[in-house]
Amino acid sequence: MSNTLQDFSNDMADLVAGAAEGVLRVDARRRIPASGMAWAEDLIVTAHHVVERDDEISIGLPDGGRVSAELVGRDPRNDLALLRAEAALQPLARAEAELSAGNIVLALGRPRMRVKASLGIVSGIVNPAHSRRGRRRAAKGRREAPRNSKGGWEKRAWRKKAAWKAGGWEGLLAGRIIQTDLTMYPGFSGGPLLGADGAVYGLNTSGFAGGVSAAIPVAAIAKSVATLLADGKIQTAYLGIGVQSALLPAAMAESLGQEAGLLIVSVEPDSPAAAAGLLVGDILTALQGEPLEDVAELQMLLARLDVDSEIASSYARGGELRAGNVVVGAR
Repeated sequence: MSNTLQDFSNDMADLVAGAAEGVLRVDARRRIPASGMAWAEDLIVTAHHVVERDDEISIGLPDGGRVSAELVGRDPRNDLALLRAEAALQPLARAEAELSAGNIVLALGRPRMRVKASLGIVSGIVNPAHSRRGRRRAAKGRREAPRNSKGGWEKRAWRKKAAWKAGGWEGLLAGRIIQTDLTMYPGFSGGPLLGADGAVYGLNTSGFAGGVSAAIPVAAIAKSVATLLADGKIQTAYLGIGVQSALLPAAMAESLGQEAGLLIVSVEPDSPAAAAGLLVGDILTALQGEPLEDVAELQMLLARLDVDSEIASSYARGGELRAGNVVVGAR
């Protein structure tokens, strides 16, 4: 074996050993425990989807001890949960740079007593909304309707599917994700993603995109943690409407360059949408200048909008295009 390969192997083992003190076991669900990482001396970040209960949460420490933890808050948009434990934890160093496709990464987890590792590379930095829109447009040649709220392709019977109501989309990621090719072993969700420099670049999760290996960037984690410590909750944008995909008239579709919009099937009383004059039967075509053909696009847009911001809306009513503004509320 060449010295280069041996040195690389030793370096990877050293990175795992150096970060092991900051990798914790999180016991907050019925199945196999998950992982977490020390964010501060008394704070732990983990994945939202592995924290199935709000109390009786137990943390497994690197020395084999156990301490109880309380739930500070959750950010389902980014699959994050923040816990507080009375323990002297060893926070991991956080990266200031960003990863790129091709960078070597290590996923760490502690689903049992000992820390485990998985080696891979960054496949890409993905924006879920852009990715979904690109896949849908590439598939328009199938002569099928746009995606339904479950993410599948169907024939025109999609019109009869149940509408999505604002607020029913917990678990959808709000921003960019780091997609990797490494193996996410059971219990790895909530553990850190390390770069070749040994710093933390993200939090691993398999709770997105059907189990695809992904990580939430450390900058998004920091923003969520700051908000949860200050407010105890994440305020998400709210319009107060129920929608489902609907095909646009041919002339309007050609004019807008999009085949579908979002048919409003319900408007809650005293909601931001009601105050803006939106009605049942209107078809939303864009918000804040972003075209809306797919329910998921609205979900992701709301996840990025600031509460109390005023945004432009475009919609069809009675076969005519209209424009207006709506002040986003808080759910």
